[in-house]
Formats: sequence, structure tokens, C-alpha cells
Amino acid sequence: MNQATRRSTRRSAFTIIEVIVIVVIIGILAAVIAPRLLNRVGQAKRTAAEANANAVATAVATYIADCGKPPAGASLESFLMSKPSDVGDNWKGPYLQNKDQLKDPWGQPFQVVMPGKKNADFDVVSYGEDKQPGGEGDNADIIKP
Repeated sequence: MNQATRRSTRRSAFTIIEVIVIVVIIGILAAVIAPRLLNRVGQAKRTAAEANANAVATAVATYIADCGKPPAGASLESFLMSKPSDVGDNWKGPYLQNKDQLKDPWGQPFQVVMPGKKNADFDVVSYGEDKQPGGEGDNADIIKP
């Protein structure tokens, strides 16, 4: 065997320096990209919450037009998804496609505040990721319509 053949057969693995360089490059990429991706997840949840809150607000407005004001303290599901006993034939629901629309992306049910603080008749509210009134960013309240 000549010397060139012997060298090529001996060198079939990475050196420790090459492995360290690759790990450092992957670490830098992860440090730069990960925060941006995590921020996008929060934005997507907030956008979904706003869309669902708009759908719930439209459903509540339609219910009010059909049947009048919902009972005080009633859950959204009790009058949007099933017919209350006191509305007679005016109820034309269900007013939403499915029960999943009654929850925000963080798993909490939307709240209906009557009379509304932002709007005259009512507000549909999600308290955001922290589930507490107030906050900023992903923790900010969503109030519709």
C-alpha cells in the first residue's frame, strides 16, 4: 500500500475540532432563529383568538336580535349552542358551528360582559395567555366586537 492510500483509509471520521465547530454553528443558528419562531406562535394564537372572539360576538348579536338579552350569568354554551327554555320559537340556533369556538386558544372560555365597557351592548373578552385582566403582548386582553 502506498502512503496516499493509507492516509485516506485512516481518515474516515470527524476530528474533535470539526465536531466543535459544527455544534457551535448549530447553537448560534438556534439562538437566532428560536426566539423568532416562538414569537410567531404567540402571534398566531392571538390572531386566532381575535377571529374566534369576532365569531362569538356575531353569534351573540344574532341571538340578541332573535331572542333579546341572554339570561344574566348564563354561559355562552347555554344560549348559543342549545335552546334556552324561556325563548320560545324565536331561537334560530345553534349560532356557532362547534363548541371549540367558545374557547380561546389558551383553553379558556370567552366571557360576555353586559353592558360592555368598550362597546355599548356587550363585550366578548379573552384575557390572553396569562388569563388575567390587563397585560401586554400575548397577555393582552382581547375585547370584541
